[in-house]
Amino acid sequence: MYRKYIKRILDLIFSIIGLVILSPLLLILIILIKLDSKGPILFKQKRVGKSKKYFNILKFRTMRIDTPKDVPTHLLENPEKYITRIGKFLRKTSLDELPQIINIIKGDMSIVGPRPALWNQYDLITERDKYGANDIYPGLTGWAQINGRDELPIPVKAKYDGEYVKKISFWFDLYIIFRTIFSVVKAEGVKEGANQNKH
Repeated sequence: MYRKYIKRILDLIFSIIGLVILSPLLLILIILIKLDSKGPILFKQKRVGKSKKYFNILKFRTMRIDTPKDVPTHLLENPEKYITRIGKFLRKTSLDELPQIINIIKGDMSIVGPRPALWNQYDLITERDKYGANDIYPGLTGWAQINGRDELPIPVKAKYDGEYVKKISFWFDLYIIFRTIFSVVKAEGVKEGANQNKH
């Protein structure tokens, strides 16, 4: 019941409330992004959704418009040269993810679920297939996110996503949301650049 109906209803309610409450902050961030560098406010990227259907994920643009496309930031050789000044702050605080509230309202995503893979992250998509993690809506945050985020090797990340699929419930989602807030405050698990050491 929760998995099939209630989760989506709660996603919709909390996303609309969140959009209203956060609208002053979103407006400030939009102005700062426009003042900081040339280019669009939002960054769109093709990601893998439920049942491996593609959708465009929305983020606040944190990088210059000449950044290589469809390369995860942690795989760029020198991401610092592409990240804008406001972008550095947005990424550290995870505020760049806020436009995904629109993705949730549209029905592309859920508040909690596996983080949507890039369309060309074939190894991650294949691993998730083993656990049925491609059969549910991807999330703004997830079980793997609060257990290591960018630091996790792909097989481990997919295994956490599989655990989430088995354990989906209201209380588990609530636990993940609260853990996410603490992780964001402490900026845990964020890795920038292919030359960074893994912990």
